[in-house]
Amino acid sequence: MNHDSDVLILGAGPAGLSCARALRGLGIHNVVVLEREAAPGGIPRHCGHVGFGLREFGRIYSGPDYARRLADETAADLRLGMTALKLEPGGLVRTTGSNGPEDFHAKAVVLALGARETPRSARLISGARPFGVMNTGALQQFVYLNGKCPFERPVIIGSELVSFSTLLTLRHAGVRPLAIIEENARITAREPGSWVARLGFGVPVVTGTRLLRVIGDDRVTTIEIDRGFGPEEMACDGVVLTGKFRPETALIAPSHIAVDAGTRGPSIDGYFRCSDHHYFAAGNVLRGIETAGQCWREGRAVAAMVLARLENRLPVRQPDAQVTVRGPLAYVYPQRIYRDAPTDHPLLFKARVSRAVRGRLSVAIDGNVVWSRHISALPERRIAWRLPSRDMNTCQHVSVELDAA
Repeated sequence: MNHDSDVLILGAGPAGLSCARALRGLGIHNVVVLEREAAPGGIPRHCGHVGFGLREFGRIYSGPDYARRLADETAADLRLGMTALKLEPGGLVRTTGSNGPEDFHAKAVVLALGARETPRSARLISGARPFGVMNTGALQQFVYLNGKCPFERPVIIGSELVSFSTLLTLRHAGVRPLAIIEENARITAREPGSWVARLGFGVPVVTGTRLLRVIGDDRVTTIEIDRGFGPEEMACDGVVLTGKFRPETALIAPSHIAVDAGTRGPSIDGYFRCSDHHYFAAGNVLRGIETAGQCWREGRAVAAMVLARLENRLPVRQPDAQVTVRGPLAYVYPQRIYRDAPTDHPLLFKARVSRAVRGRLSVAIDGNVVWSRHISALPERRIAWRLPSRDMNTCQHVSVELDAA
């Protein structure tokens, strides 16, 4: 079965739903949203705690309530239980669902596929594979969707912001974890987080500690850790692996769309377009995890770019300049820019560091530094950088460099 539309959106999380809503406000009504899960909302749907929606709607929601409001205001052709199988050139997407294989062809396709936590296999954790080892998303589904908690004395591995969401999920289930374990010398989230964990939840935060091995037969019974003095054992009945998010690119990686080595998501230009100009990207597929509010804003921004494409207002040529990084920067985006495009979009020109660092961040155009400032940054914190438009007339290469102190 074949379907044609003006816009096809893959993913019904905050980015995808806000994009669909914004397109409707711009007068584009032939919009189809495909979601592989049975309900829309993305990650917030599984977060029972509050903290969502203040900047978007002027009030605070729990994750499920926030997801419902996003879905209620979308008013697009929302199709659930649909799995995209292949991205073809020119905006053709092959899918499957309850009705079997279906092809969707759109003038513009928005990739709002989200992100996923790094699984155990990619973390190189040795030992047995008993029940009780899972990531945050699986735990939230156990607790909020099924009303069950799979353990009573777990440990949390990692200290990103999502680790503290895990604390809230476990408290909702009446469970106090034994500890938050972080391999680095300090937590990844903002520093008050360790005090919140200790004083607010009664959970110690153990830094400078690596998880070496999981022990157990049918269920987790013990983990082996190293605090820098050799292996030691800690009795527990579960392990929650948090953070280390990466873009969900299972669909993109085997396609013709270019992937950036730094973000691990699709490479984009200053219009949020991928290497195939029929495709745009928004939300966590761009670079791993961000807040729901940031993804929501990116979805709205992409809607404006999609409208410009439908009205033939975007350049059809390839971008004029590439953007590269030097120093302890994990990534920057966009990775490709046009000389005559605006460079002041508040949701573009972002970066993150690969480790805690202080130093000077500078931007050079064809080898000449045009902007710089001192920064102190952590891997979880978003960095904004500037590209002065007056220096773009003959630009061929932009370098973003962090000179660590």
